[in-house]
Amino acid sequence: MEIDNRMKYAKTHEWVLVEGKKAKIGVSDYAQQQLTDIVFVELPEINAKIEKGKSFGVIESVKAVEDVYAPVSGKVTARNQKVIDSPELINNDPYNAWLIEVEMENLKELDELMNADQYKKFLETESH
Repeated sequence: MEIDNRMKYAKTHEWVLVEGKKAKIGVSDYAQQQLTDIVFVELPEINAKIEKGKSFGVIESVKAVEDVYAPVSGKVTARNQKVIDSPELINNDPYNAWLIEVEMENLKELDELMNADQYKKFLETESH
């Protein structure tokens, strides 16, 4: 299982890649492995507001339908059309198959997320 050191992680297995005041959001390698074959992704429209801790979309796999939770609050500035058209990209390369890009409202929310080492330790407790 891969954990990308560039990302911050939420306990709900979403990652955030920070680029100034903008952040790309996706799901971790662990999350895509748990879901197995992803067949559908539903994402918010551009300019929609997302709120930390609340669902902003849905990922459907052959075995489950799961909400995707916002690790930070902000306004959606982009959605990844490639992932909408080919959801299996998340299974193939979860750290490049971002879902949405947001303009963050509160950079302090990033302090509540885990770095790669903390996320790795968190996953060890999840699997026991």
